[in-house]
Amino acid sequence: MSETRGPAFYLLAGLFTLFVLFLYGPTLTIFVLSFQGPEGGLTFPMRGLSLHWFGVLWEGLGVVDVWAAFRRSLGLGLVATVLTVVVSLAAGLAFRRRFLGSTLLFYVAIASLILPSIVVSLGIALEFRVFDDLLKAYGLVGDDYASSMGLFTSALGAHLTWTLPFGMLIMLVVFNRFNPAYEEAARDLGASPWQTFRHVVLPLVAPYLIGVALFGFTLSWDEIARTSQAIGGPNTLPLELQGLTATVTSPAIYALGTLTTAISLLVIGGTLGTGLALRRRRMRGASDAGKGTL
Repeated sequence: MSETRGPAFYLLAGLFTLFVLFLYGPTLTIFVLSFQGPEGGLTFPMRGLSLHWFGVLWEGLGVVDVWAAFRRSLGLGLVATVLTVVVSLAAGLAFRRRFLGSTLLFYVAIASLILPSIVVSLGIALEFRVFDDLLKAYGLVGDDYASSMGLFTSALGAHLTWTLPFGMLIMLVVFNRFNPAYEEAARDLGASPWQTFRHVVLPLVAPYLIGVALFGFTLSWDEIARTSQAIGGPNTLPLELQGLTATVTSPAIYALGTLTTAISLLVIGGTLGTGLALRRRRMRGASDAGKGTL
């Protein structure tokens, strides 16, 4: 029997369509306008179709070194991703057992999610300025010393206040549902704690670690507010992109936006592909093991 759809269905479907257009419409508009011809402007209608503005982007946008900012954002995102995965995994393992102060530590660890981003950025910048003042007061640095703030110090710390809570929450949920019987079976077979972790725990949680890595990189790659006050030096690509919106009045700015979005989509696609490959490999291994017991 076919179910008839009343007016409410079409109303909700229309609202959902409008929501999707509102969510992805600006990105699609920037993508389309980035392929304009040499005479193209910042608005519709389009004037030609070419890769001209990507060539302009490749040559550089005036005094701003876009590719240097790209390398800085990529390096910072990769370091933040690795640290997020390692610390989140360690936190998930640690919180499997209750210990003194575990509840307080948990709330402190995720508190940065509800704090205003600009406040976190200003607080980190203030901490590093106080640290610099102490170094100068005790004569631990020379007169040519500028600041300890930088890409892999204060900026990295600012990004970790954003990426780590998400990674920790994911791993806490994973280990909360983790069946300890697998570890008990490994220990019964004579495996050491490290062998149990390496050959049992890690393969089982690997797909979720890939998800943590995805969160870590994409959140770091697009971060602006927490980086704005804590960068202390050359800007990351999102900060440069934000600054270029006031100076660049050509579709080259759209080409840059398309490029950054494409990188995010590639990371998401690569992550999902890796997760599916690991899942198929695990299922194939389980199937082979089942055939071997027959």
